[in-house]
Amino acid sequence: MSDISGLNDLTLESLTTRDGAKWSLAEPGVIPAWVADMDFPVAPAVREALARRVHGDLGYPAWLDQLGDGPLAEVFAVRMEQRHGWRADPAHVRSFTDINQALQVVLHVATRPGDAVALHVPTYPPFLETLAEMGRPLLPIPMEPAGDSWGFDADALAARLAEGRCRVLLLVNPQNPTGRSFTREELTVLAELAERHDLLVVSDEIHADLTHAPSVHVPFATLLPERTVTLTSATKAFNLGGIRCSVAHFGPPALRAAMAAQPRHMYGAAHVFGVDATVAAWTHGDGWLQEVRAVLARNRSLVAGGLPEGVRYRVPDATYLAWLDFTELALGEDPAGFLKREARVMLSQGPPFGPGGEGFARLNFATSGPVLSEILDRISQAVKSRS
Repeated sequence: MSDISGLNDLTLESLTTRDGAKWSLAEPGVIPAWVADMDFPVAPAVREALARRVHGDLGYPAWLDQLGDGPLAEVFAVRMEQRHGWRADPAHVRSFTDINQALQVVLHVATRPGDAVALHVPTYPPFLETLAEMGRPLLPIPMEPAGDSWGFDADALAARLAEGRCRVLLLVNPQNPTGRSFTREELTVLAELAERHDLLVVSDEIHADLTHAPSVHVPFATLLPERTVTLTSATKAFNLGGIRCSVAHFGPPALRAAMAAQPRHMYGAAHVFGVDATVAAWTHGDGWLQEVRAVLARNRSLVAGGLPEGVRYRVPDATYLAWLDFTELALGEDPAGFLKREARVMLSQGPPFGPGGEGFARLNFATSGPVLSEILDRISQAVKSRS
């Protein structure tokens, strides 16, 4: 495998010196594979863009008073058309610090407390926290095992929507934590339900660039443009979680008008470093991304071959996250606790992902082959010792 960026050269010794949350919050001797940060070095194009900014002009950017943040909106639109065949309108783009802020702004402007939000579960914990904090009841759409992958019961969802309390479909596609990339057929069913029940669709597509072949990412806005708000960012595919920059494309005209009526500076603005990093990643970072995707495709297979008997794993269509089922081993609702204690490996706990998270743990496999092998060996030894 080509490895010009050193993606496979990472060692435990080098990684433990990092001061980000993923590594610094792990106890000594524990390998972290939890929070969704990749271990890989920053893409050269991003590093060079930030260096130019540091050594250049740190004054007010020329695009400061543009809602789409100037170059960010146009680059987003170009990328969506080139990679996914979606012609997004740059004039309908606004920037935010991250996906969570964008979601909260949309829910604040478009809904009221008591309006239910349909969401596939288990799911990204901060989204569940947002719904609870904002008083938007969850209408769960359970993800269910479907052969070697995951699916959901569309008929059951239709029956729940017929009750009339739901106002929003919050779609996470590719889905976190299962890694499911919904097919065009599945998305078409969701679009028909959204149309029938007058739902606003908020589509989080932050993992779209990490969809593994033969799966293909389908932007929901290509199916239902005037009902869809698309949220995305370069932070997952390019490992820029701390850069604090995301974009939202507002398809519904009424919601665009509602956003335009908000006080101009209420929701802040993207940081100049975030805009520069995102533009560089989306414009010049695809060579690096191609290497990353090759490593991740290999790693998801390494996980499949390295887990002990009794741990169920459905290979994800997308992302670098493995949703591991430990229920057969009877490790309780939170097997991550056992793994941290006995395997000295730190995975994301399953229960915070909501209904369906009990007995599961999420493993982040975005690291070098040697480090991933050590993680899998530790898990296997801990399970075998317990048996």
